[in-house]
Amino acid sequence: MTSQKDGQRAGTIVKALSGYYYVAPDEGADEPFRCRARGIFKKKGLSPLVGDHVLFSETEHGEGTVDEIFPRSSELIRPPVANVDLAVLVFSVTEPALSLSLLDKFLVHIEHAGIEAVLCLSKQDLTMAEGREAEEAQEAAAIVRRIYEPVGYEVYGTSSKRREGIEALRERLRRSVAVFAGQSGVGKSSLLNTLVPGLALETNEISSRLGRGKHTTRHVELIAVGDRESGGFVADTPGFSQLDFTELGIEDLGYCFREMRELAPSCKFRGCTHVHEPGCAVLAARESGKIAESRYTNYVQFLAEMKDKKRRY
Repeated sequence: MTSQKDGQRAGTIVKALSGYYYVAPDEGADEPFRCRARGIFKKKGLSPLVGDHVLFSETEHGEGTVDEIFPRSSELIRPPVANVDLAVLVFSVTEPALSLSLLDKFLVHIEHAGIEAVLCLSKQDLTMAEGREAEEAQEAAAIVRRIYEPVGYEVYGTSSKRREGIEALRERLRRSVAVFAGQSGVGKSSLLNTLVPGLALETNEISSRLGRGKHTTRHVELIAVGDRESGGFVADTPGFSQLDFTELGIEDLGYCFREMRELAPSCKFRGCTHVHEPGCAVLAARESGKIAESRYTNYVQFLAEMKDKKRRY
């Protein structure tokens, strides 16, 4: 790591677009500088990422060059964001229907990246309505709390329309670099618009014909929440069309389920897959109801997906 030279300033990359990196200085109220990356990064096989803490030099007309990237505490490949320390997984209680399989898949990727995760159940106002939809929304919210709170995940209920749960979530974001992720159409942009007044991110209604939302977010961008001293950054990320396990080894999967990670040292055999081995602490916990059946079913399903993909390659 080289020392800071005259004319260089420290800052955070808050947006990457069309070969430019927009760097918000650590000090001062300046607007982000539009920067190019020095050629040395390409020679080293490095690419600056949104979230990177960097040294940059001002050139002219509010532009500059990214000179150095500080070491990263974390790095996500999809979406490409560095130094995230909190993942807010946004799932709606209905519209679209809650998928525990997709929720667990997101959690596996976040756990593998070593990032803290919290769950946000959006569209809570739909639980206040009447009729079957309200009942389904109430049941979905109850299921998530019953399964995930005992495992150690914080669950926040929010309604952008009623502005409910917004302050509690904003407080949780303090001094964090958070990534917002989730299925398209769950209200991520509406939630961020409510968290950050004046943001006006583009939002779209759910397409009832397709049963999914249109992708409204085109690039990764860090958005400041609150003031510089006590606030944080959140990243609104492009909607995920699919998640796969290309960066994850089969032996890593059990580690990414918190309850299995805690029980694995008590298994009779090292490297236990928690599927058929005798003396498996995970299978015993499943039998006694200490592990949610949906979590175990999804684990086995993911394991089969990974083995099938490995065979095909």
